[in-house]
Amino acid sequence: EMEAKYSRKMQALRDEMDLRRKTEIHELEERKNTQISELMGNHEGAFGAIKNYYNDITAKNLTLINLLKEQVEDLKKKEAVLEKEKADVLLENKALTEPLREAQELVAELQKKLVHYYRDKEALLNSKAHLKITQKELKDLQWEHEVLEQRFSKVQEERDELYQKFTKAINEVQQKTGFKNLLLERKLQGLLSLLEQKEVELNEVVSASNLDPSTLSLVSHKLEDVLNSKNATIHDLQLQLARVCKAHNDMLQTFEAKLTAFGIPLDNLGFQPLSFPFPGQ
Repeated sequence: EMEAKYSRKMQALRDEMDLRRKTEIHELEERKNTQISELMGNHEGAFGAIKNYYNDITAKNLTLINLLKEQVEDLKKKEAVLEKEKADVLLENKALTEPLREAQELVAELQKKLVHYYRDKEALLNSKAHLKITQKELKDLQWEHEVLEQRFSKVQEERDELYQKFTKAINEVQQKTGFKNLLLERKLQGLLSLLEQKEVELNEVVSASNLDPSTLSLVSHKLEDVLNSKNATIHDLQLQLARVCKAHNDMLQTFEAKLTAFGIPLDNLGFQPLSFPFPGQ
């Protein structure tokens, strides 16, 4: 029963599927026939349009050919007229050849004269322009000369003023430096003399007192401390003296550089600046 039942269902399904297939095939054929009809209609329309287009072109070309034929006929007629006119012109040219040659020779001669005229005119204009430029340059040079003379006078005044100031400054610095160096040297000599005197007195005191070794050692240490302090003072004074000498020598070098920059020879000073040697030199 189940087999018979499903056989009937299978048969019904097959019949349904066959009917659907036939329907779809029929629809496909209908669409195909419709597209074929549309394509044929489109092709016939396009073919008609192309046929009309080429018919129009052919008609236009025939019209153009006829027009060109007419133009060719007109051109031939004009050519004949021009040939006749050409013959007449050749006859006239033969009659005018000699006057033309004479006129050409005259033109060539006039052109040569014109070239010389333009050349002379251009040379004259160049000379005038060069003269104006030269006059302007002369005025500029005269003005620059006057300006340079004024600047030279001013520089000479500044040089003389600077020379006087520097001479005065050199004298003052040399006086101050020499005075300060003399004071420092005298102070140093005084300290050295005092140190020698103290050493002599100390030796006399030690010899006269007959101190024991421990007391003598203590006194010696104190004396060494005093001597170290005095030596430090002497060293500081020597450093101060060296700084003063260096400042003086630097000032002399700066002055010489300024004189060289202003173009003043060192021999124009009238004296030889003293450069102090550093202590120990």
